[in-house]
Amino acid sequence: MISLVVNGKEAHADVSPDTPLLWVLRDMLGLTGTKFGCGMAQCGACTVHLDGNPVRSCSTPVAAATGRRVTTIEGLSPTGEHPLQKAWIAEQTMQCGYCQPGQIMQAAALLAKNKKPTREQIVAHMSGNLCRCGTYNRIIAAVERAAQG
Repeated sequence: MISLVVNGKEAHADVSPDTPLLWVLRDMLGLTGTKFGCGMAQCGACTVHLDGNPVRSCSTPVAAATGRRVTTIEGLSPTGEHPLQKAWIAEQTMQCGYCQPGQIMQAAALLAKNKKPTREQIVAHMSGNLCRCGTYNRIIAAVERAAQG
């Protein structure tokens, strides 16, 4: 039995320690905001925070999260009031929306460490998250808006 703290609440999963964290979050805990994209930690759709740092949950074994804080898009702000969530709406960032939870989680990790990033810092930090719709300019604008906050 694996014990985790997910979005501030204790959770348990009876799985193999090498089960990807993504599947525990989605299939066992019902937190479906975190998306499966590539399964190889290349696209960023599955990004969550582990002790405040962005990680790809598709390639993070659940055992690596034991005793650490896991935050998903649902835990960032359950009411949708996080500055990034508001900025995403204001900038009309989403088209299909599939990658956006991972994009927001990646951006939230940046703003937690750097309240006023430059455009270049935003681009560098977000470069590992892919968007099939190509809304990169809107994503950057949303991060800039949230940083102005």
